[in-house]
Amino acid sequence: MSTYSTATVEADGAKVFYRYAGSESAPVILLLHGFPSSSHQFRNLIPLLAKSYRVIAPDFPGFGFTEVPTGRNYQYSFANIAKTVEAFVDALELTKFAIYIFDYGAPVGLRLALSRPELIAAIFTQNGNAYEEGLGDSWAPIQKYWVTGAQPDRDGIRPFLTLEGTKSQYVDGSPHPAAIQPEAYYLDQALMDRAGNKEIQLDLFYDYRNNVALYPKFHEYFRASGVPVLAVWGKNDGFFIPPGAEAFARDVKKFELHFLDASHFALETNEDKIARYIETFIQKYGIF
Repeated sequence: MSTYSTATVEADGAKVFYRYAGSESAPVILLLHGFPSSSHQFRNLIPLLAKSYRVIAPDFPGFGFTEVPTGRNYQYSFANIAKTVEAFVDALELTKFAIYIFDYGAPVGLRLALSRPELIAAIFTQNGNAYEEGLGDSWAPIQKYWVTGAQPDRDGIRPFLTLEGTKSQYVDGSPHPAAIQPEAYYLDQALMDRAGNKEIQLDLFYDYRNNVALYPKFHEYFRASGVPVLAVWGKNDGFFIPPGAEAFARDVKKFELHFLDASHFALETNEDKIARYIETFIQKYGIF
C-alpha cells in the first residue's frame, strides 16, 4: 500500500498532478522538485514528514505527470511555472505553509514568495540556489548559451538530457551510488523522452538566466521578511556548490546550515536525516 495518495487539480489551464499525505488539519509543507525530476523525488520523504504535517508535492508543467493541453499554448519559463504553482496553491486553498525548494524548485518557490510573501512560513532549501557563487562549473556550457542564444550552443547542452546525464546527477558525488534506486533516474528520463519535452527543457535552460537576474530581489526578500531558512546541502553537487549554501547567512536572520556527504540529489539515501533536520528546525523557531 502506498504511503501517500495522488490527485490532479485544474490550475492555470493545466491539469496539475500532485502527491499528498498527512492530516488536512496539520501545518502544510509544500515540496517543490527540481530538474529533471518530479514529485517522485519526494517519494521517501513524504511519509516521514506526513507523521506531523500535511505534505503536498506538485509536478511542474513540463515535468512528471502534469498535463498541459496543446490549446493552452503554454510558454515554458520559470515565471510562468511559478504562476501555475501559485494557481495550484490557490486551488487547494492553502493559506500558510513552509516550502522545500530543490534545484528548479528554488526559483519557482522564491518567485512565489516574492508574489505572495504572506503565504511563506519558512524555507527549507536542499541544493536550492539563490546566489551567484553557488553556480558551479557544471553550468559553464549553459552559461555560454545564455550569452549567445545560438543553436550550436543550444545543441551543445543536449547531453544533459540523456540517460547518462540524468543518472550522473543522482550518482556523481554520492558515497553510496549503488543505494540510489535506479527507477528514480529511469522514470525521469522516460518522461523527459516524451515528444517535444527536450525542447521544453532546453528553453528552461536558457530561461534560467532570468532567475540569476532575480537573485538581488530574493536577497531583499530574505532581509525584509525575516523568513527562517534551513539549508541542507549535498556538498558534492557540481551544479550548486557549497558557497551558495553559505551565502544565505548574509541575508537570513534565522538560518541554519547542514552539509551532507551527498550528490545533487542529496535526498536520495538521506531522507531520514533531512526529515529530522526539518522537524528540529520547525520546533526551534516555532514555525507553525
